[in-house]
Amino acid sequence: MFDHIIKNATVVDGTGAEPRVADVAIEAGRIAAIGAGLGPARGSEDAEGLVLTPGFVDPHTHYDAQLFWDPFATPSLSHGVTTVAGGNCGFTLAPLKPEDADYTRRMMCRVEGMSLAALEGGVPWNWSSFADYLSALDGHTAVNAGFMAGHCAIRRHVMGPAATDPEASPTPAQLDAMVRLLHESMAAGAWGLSTTQSSSHADGEGNPVASRRAAPEELLALSRAVGEHEGTQIEAIVAGCLDRFSDEEIDLLVGMTAAAGRPLNWNVLTIDAAVPDRVPRQLEASERARAAGGRIVALTMPILTPMNMSLGTFCALNLIPGWGEVLNLPKPDRIPKLLDPAVRAELLRRVASPEAGVFRRLGDFGRYVIGDTYADANKGLTGRKVADIAAERGRADDPFGVLVEICAADNLRTVLWPMPTDNDPASWELRRSTWEHPDVLLGGSDAGAHLDRMCGAPYTTRFLGDCLRRRKLVELPRAVRMLTSDPARLLGLRDRGLIAEGFHADLVLFDPERIDAGAATLLHDLPGESPRLHSDAEGVHSVRVNGVEVIREGATTGAIPGRILRSGEDTYSVPTRA
Repeated sequence: MFDHIIKNATVVDGTGAEPRVADVAIEAGRIAAIGAGLGPARGSEDAEGLVLTPGFVDPHTHYDAQLFWDPFATPSLSHGVTTVAGGNCGFTLAPLKPEDADYTRRMMCRVEGMSLAALEGGVPWNWSSFADYLSALDGHTAVNAGFMAGHCAIRRHVMGPAATDPEASPTPAQLDAMVRLLHESMAAGAWGLSTTQSSSHADGEGNPVASRRAAPEELLALSRAVGEHEGTQIEAIVAGCLDRFSDEEIDLLVGMTAAAGRPLNWNVLTIDAAVPDRVPRQLEASERARAAGGRIVALTMPILTPMNMSLGTFCALNLIPGWGEVLNLPKPDRIPKLLDPAVRAELLRRVASPEAGVFRRLGDFGRYVIGDTYADANKGLTGRKVADIAAERGRADDPFGVLVEICAADNLRTVLWPMPTDNDPASWELRRSTWEHPDVLLGGSDAGAHLDRMCGAPYTTRFLGDCLRRRKLVELPRAVRMLTSDPARLLGLRDRGLIAEGFHADLVLFDPERIDAGAATLLHDLPGESPRLHSDAEGVHSVRVNGVEVIREGATTGAIPGRILRSGEDTYSVPTRA
């Protein structure tokens, strides 16, 4: 007798094959049979008119801390994501020495926008090794989760504060210790190495994070270690990821994947028809890697991510050349600077310059919408475009100045929503064609990070809503494959990503007429009442993880059936040939 049968579902199995109506039987957490008249079961449901797909796989998240206070990986799970990859961008919570816990918390607060109050109050911080960290999560998650070993944590563990010292290089003994620590982490189940060389990644003190101090020789030594373990890979971030790689960066990435004999993925490929040479330049890294016997895969988001920001908190504006020098000042110094017309003129010049890269799109301040306000002077401005407010004030040619004055009245607490400017059909067509490249993969939501500033976790349901009703760039079978088996194959997940007999029963049941993501709203429900952006799923009827229902009509069932997935045991080695 089966545990459960989902009857009369329109099955889209993740292979890209055409949908078919069938019953799907579940037994002991796996798909036991697919067909009709499957026999008796302890439970059943009629799914006529609903689509059944494999659970979605998010290949780039930062749920390393959030899973301790939120085992449901909110909101990813409600949007059908049943497996997440964490420990990206070089940042993990293990290995960890007790004296480094506060440094790590403050670094994660700065680089990934995590709430310091949530990190302090919602995470136990009672582990040392990577094995201890994974054990602390075992049996306590509703999603399946696997984690890379972060270069920053490994370097800090071995070198201490000298890990971020620009004058300090690891001794041969220290480099050997880093390699051993990575080996130990992968033997315990780490999926491989993650690292960052991005100029935007600074620790809680504003200094470059530890991995940014690493020379190519260190990165190559760690990469070679990755290749000695089953089911591992590399995730790497360099400064050129957001715009265009330099030749030196391509050489480094190619050298790492070739040294490991494992795929390397990076985040995030920004696709914009206004910058036609960006995609070919970024994908040149993949072509060169293939010639060297490696593989480089670009992650790209299939939607424009809802986000907010403020001039009072660290945000994307801080990353624009010249802006950080002003926005990193203490508020009493920052506000007069921002109110100075000469300073604003220079900031506007910098945001429009080629050096701003992908952040140039943030410079259209007239399109910003005002969110929460606090001062009496700003009453009635919430929900209004800055351009309209500026026109009312007779300053249609100075929207940035008007925006700054609004924020200054709120002591820079004003919530700002930079509205998407990329509605160009040519850019969406470029996205569609780029998705066809064998080394381009959907993902990079950063879920679990930047919680109060961006809302990437619901990309799965919003993408399906695009495919079925709005832009219709991709047919449903291929769209499902892009969210399921494609990322599962990149990560080497064993028996996940397909609806097939013997595979784990990670399943999503949804209404194709309603599937979508709702508007992003700001909630204050993290530990310490810290804020986060949340988007409800629409049209998701049920989500199952390892055969157990975890979501029913948008609400959690309370079940915690997720597994911590370990390399080798739950993943296989992916060949570097696509």
